[in-house]
Amino acid sequence: MRYDLVIFDNDGVLVDSEPISNRLLAAYLTELGHPTSYDDSIRDYMGSAMHRVHDLVEERTGRRLPADFDDVFHARVFAAFERELKPVVGAMDVLEKLAADGVPYCVASSGSHERIRVGHRTTGLDRWFDDERIFSSQDVGRGKPAPDLFLYAAERMGVAPARCVVVEDSPLGVRAAVAAGMDVYGFTAMTPAGKLSGAARLFDDMRELTGLLEADQGGN
Repeated sequence: MRYDLVIFDNDGVLVDSEPISNRLLAAYLTELGHPTSYDDSIRDYMGSAMHRVHDLVEERTGRRLPADFDDVFHARVFAAFERELKPVVGAMDVLEKLAADGVPYCVASSGSHERIRVGHRTTGLDRWFDDERIFSSQDVGRGKPAPDLFLYAAERMGVAPARCVVVEDSPLGVRAAVAAGMDVYGFTAMTPAGKLSGAARLFDDMRELTGLLEADQGGN
């Protein structure tokens, strides 16, 4: 195979969490006096670490979010995950195939370690991810669109960046992967293809991913 490591984003790629978390984020920001629609949240925050929410709100309004903002938000998100969260259709099939073929993979997410693990336990994806395969923006100084998280994941997995492919669904994530010197497969189930223009390939059904990877056999 052309790649020695497949790096998955988590939210929106492995777990279908973006509609839940962005709905709750928009509602909470609005509740705090920062009117935000669901579409606003998707546009401004999808794929980003929590520090981006704090930074943008302060930049735009001159006001800081409450000190307990992250804790309150995550409590709401985790409760909703327990009720609603599902794996992305096809994600389990992809992971099963990669594991069966012995292809190394991991997850590198803007979400916290707790958020990743809660999502995986709730959906049953935890069987595919031990601690050595999970990387969070908490592990590095800067989240996406900085390349730090992807570079850190590649280093920990022992693979050169040029031999990695990242599966991403957000513009921020695509920018981060490109900056890391990695190819990107852009998942367009929620994001218009035009916003993932830096991706080497685009696809809208996770069940297509193994075929795309196999098509790259015999590449670089």
